[in-house]
Amino acid sequence: MNSSVIPSELKCVIFDMDGVLYDSMKNHEATWVESFKNEGIEFPAYDAYLHEGRPGHETIGAVFQQFLNKEATPEDKERVYNEKVRLMSLAPEAEMMPMMLELIEMLRKMGIETRVVTGSKQPTLLDRLNKDFGFEPDKVISAKDVKQGKPHPEPYLKAVERSGFEAGECLVVENAPLGVESAKAAGIPTIAVNTGILKAEVLADAGADIVFPDTKSLFPYVSKYFEGRNTQ
Repeated sequence: MNSSVIPSELKCVIFDMDGVLYDSMKNHEATWVESFKNEGIEFPAYDAYLHEGRPGHETIGAVFQQFLNKEATPEDKERVYNEKVRLMSLAPEAEMMPMMLELIEMLRKMGIETRVVTGSKQPTLLDRLNKDFGFEPDKVISAKDVKQGKPHPEPYLKAVERSGFEAGECLVVENAPLGVESAKAAGIPTIAVNTGILKAEVLADAGADIVFPDTKSLFPYVSKYFEGRNTQ
């Protein structure tokens, strides 16, 4: 398989968290649906994946506008978001996605820096990143670190800036269309892993350079890149 999506001088790989490192999107889906039901909104499960990566308060604002045709007040946003946080705390613990720890360990062994960019600021998974994957807090950009979340490029631009590398020396792994848009707007080559219920073309249309059906497919693709680089 052609590894041309991966920069020839790869220095840093930046991972989204939900749906890339953790199989957590079904929890987000269920808690968004339930939180909005309390507001009289029949929120489609599919839409949780379309909004994924957007800061929670922005998602609430967009959904109120779409389904209630009204602006969400700060109180509305806080109420719905707090309910979602409560429900997430009761949700089953999300498992790590298949082969992602192995991939990250391989990258680090090859001298590639690894970082995380997530639209979340909920502690449920953020607190696990260091224990599970060895991501120190200074390697993570979360919703609390940016003024504008995905699909704005700020989260990924900030990750690139902190890495000290150029955007063209980095690679992003995403699973959400808004995340793909954010990474591509930041000028970073982007691989999508379709780990949820989205149609694959949604990720391609968002600008993903290549789309894989799961995280397991990503490992051999990246391994082949290093094999090719080592034989040059």
